[in-house]
Amino acid sequence: MTSSSAMVAQEKTTPLSSSPGQAPTVPRKRGRPRKDQSQPGSPRQRLLQAGVAILTEKGFSSLGIEELLTAADVPKGSFYHYFTNKNAFGLEAIDAYAAYFAAKLDRWFTDESLDPLHRLQEFMADAADGMARHNYRRGCLVGNLGQEMGSLPDSFRNRIISTLTDWERRTARCLEACVDVGSIRSTIDVERMANIFWIGWEGAVLRTKLEGHPDALHAFEHGFLIMIGATDDAAE
Repeated sequence: MTSSSAMVAQEKTTPLSSSPGQAPTVPRKRGRPRKDQSQPGSPRQRLLQAGVAILTEKGFSSLGIEELLTAADVPKGSFYHYFTNKNAFGLEAIDAYAAYFAAKLDRWFTDESLDPLHRLQEFMADAADGMARHNYRRGCLVGNLGQEMGSLPDSFRNRIISTLTDWERRTARCLEACVDVGSIRSTIDVERMANIFWIGWEGAVLRTKLEGHPDALHAFEHGFLIMIGATDDAAE
């Protein structure tokens, strides 16, 4: 993590060009960071990374700006160099988490070394291991924010629903592959089952975080495999 002493200095004001036929150069606003803030390790990306980690543990309403700056090792008072306000940051944190999780789903659901049903099972096992590594303090950012929608702007609702819908589409493709190889019932509606999966999985993650052990995750997995008509060996 880059220390605050390595922060890029403020841009110097660039004089207006007076060359004939050349448009004047507009000075940069003072205080704006020069470094490409989309790059890993930049202050803006560190804020998003720290924010995502914090929001998997606690709600958005209780997230403090000073807490976020400290966690990201970004100088105090510089938050508004990178984000218009806290809500704008929250929306970008959702997008960052959605992109991270979509890549995670693709990594498991497109793993050609596994048959399709085991791709789904390995995703669930990996998620359970991740929660265990953090002593079940961290859950799902999307699920956490969804629980406090009463105090969040509607723009959050739309972004959360869009994220869940994207995860469902990816899961439906995995289930379709399961149908194609005969590892689950051929008559199931894969889109409906993908929707049910994420409704149940989010509830199981919440229960696991609440209880501090993975029994709810295992119970959901067992029940879902039976629901989709997986083979007896897979459902055990």
